[in-house]
Amino acid sequence: MIPNVRFQAVLDTNVIYPLISRDLLFWFAHYELYTPKWSKHIFDEWKEVMVRKGLNHEVAAKRIATVNSAFPEALVKNYEFLIPTLNLPDQKDRHVLAAAIKSNSNCIVTNNLKDFPKEIVDNFEIEVIAADDFLVDIIDLNHDQAIAAFKEMVFTRKNPKMEELEIINQLKKCGLKKTADFLLSLI
Repeated sequence: MIPNVRFQAVLDTNVIYPLISRDLLFWFAHYELYTPKWSKHIFDEWKEVMVRKGLNHEVAAKRIATVNSAFPEALVKNYEFLIPTLNLPDQKDRHVLAAAIKSNSNCIVTNNLKDFPKEIVDNFEIEVIAADDFLVDIIDLNHDQAIAAFKEMVFTRKNPKMEELEIINQLKKCGLKKTADFLLSLI
């Protein structure tokens, strides 16, 4: 199957951190299996998490700059005006939906599904999907490209270096059990 890079997904902070899920999401994007989208608000939250987990501000800022450099089209701009017009159970998540609307994204990838009720996001023709389900869908649509991306992720992994099965176990530990099992069945 030909990858559809027009399929756009806003990545919520909770799927960008932890590292192992972010790596797989970014490698799949690098292999043009989908187009990632995010906002300054999302990356501000990501930076807060990195600092809270012990990274200094400079290293956290450098990671964000590196990701924005790798995916220059991913940063959604001029979405802020939409935020006050949206109503969600957790008002702090309005910026995620605003970025999805502004970028005409197909979906929001988040592990906080309850924060994006179907009856609200359906009005904008945006699907909300858990990271595990999103990754499984990507793998299912294009086995060869997804496995190539996974293998390159394993090959380039440093600090610490990990083998395929170690990474699959890490995916399981961070809640990506279906993804891990699917990858294992294909390698």
